[in-house]
Amino acid sequence: MNKQVLKAKQIVENYDGRPLRIMEVCGTHTHEIFRLGIRQMLPENIHLISGPGCPVCVTPVGYIDQAIDLALNHHCTICTFGDLIRVPGSDMSLQQARAKGAKIVMIYSPTDAFTYAQSHLDEDVVLLAVGFETTTPVSCMAIRDAKKNNLTNFSALVANKTMDNAYLALKDSADAFLYPGHVSTITGCQIYRDLCEEGISGVVTGFTGPEILTALAVIIKKLEKGQPFFMNCYPRVVRDEGSPSARKIIASVMEPCDSIWRGIGNIPGSGLQIKAAYQDFDARKKYGLENTQGHPNPACRCGDILRGDCMPNECPLFGKVCTPEHPVGACMVSNEGSCSAFYKYME
Repeated sequence: MNKQVLKAKQIVENYDGRPLRIMEVCGTHTHEIFRLGIRQMLPENIHLISGPGCPVCVTPVGYIDQAIDLALNHHCTICTFGDLIRVPGSDMSLQQARAKGAKIVMIYSPTDAFTYAQSHLDEDVVLLAVGFETTTPVSCMAIRDAKKNNLTNFSALVANKTMDNAYLALKDSADAFLYPGHVSTITGCQIYRDLCEEGISGVVTGFTGPEILTALAVIIKKLEKGQPFFMNCYPRVVRDEGSPSARKIIASVMEPCDSIWRGIGNIPGSGLQIKAAYQDFDARKKYGLENTQGHPNPACRCGDILRGDCMPNECPLFGKVCTPEHPVGACMVSNEGSCSAFYKYME
């Protein structure tokens, strides 16, 4: 351990000031913090909160209901990432819909759905486009290529979200944020400087033990000064300008809209919708889907967990009714979910 990392470790372990709430909003951070033993080494007055940085966890119940409607009532082939298959809707999950005859195809990239549609012209194929800034450009590429190739049997059910307005909505939930490294490679750093103007502090960091410890130490020392701050502690990957080309692809196909986050509610301007120029590939318009809020299990406390109002193991369902094998809430389904992490590493 080099001197800089050793110093960061000492700053974190020896902190004895006022209680601090630090929210990591990336599911990979949540799991790595557990796996590396960082959470266990924190003093009692540093509270790590696992926020809404997992796209599967914040996908609303109504979206799952719409996907199931497309599969069972419109007989569409649903192309989706694996985690989303088991997320509960109001009455069932996509996995349960498959048992009722729905055709669900697991993909590893949104472009896989485009390729599948090309080779299955007799099927109406719907991509479940879920994700933050990291995966959104690839979903936009699939939609753009479908239009370019006049692929009329392809459309997308979009639930893509952006993080900047989520930080504003969660401003009072934490003293500072561990900003996500992957998302920041796309957005760059200006959004975090803008958040400073709103009184929101945070640090971009990577996923190794030294990087996370350094970020926590920076947050501790900066918070002592009492002024909003931002620092990029992941400069080997995150450039100040981010990826202009990726943002350009997004802007060409999608535009901002209000969006429902599971357990949190409506966050203005935090979602993306398909632009009018590509409306033929918007599954909601193509199939005339009605907006629906859905009905989550009232006993599930995923929303409280995502806001930092309770810890996963404080939910009465955690580890009893709700397990990775039989999830009740989305936070237990996803590999990046906070309940999944607590269950895996606290047993």
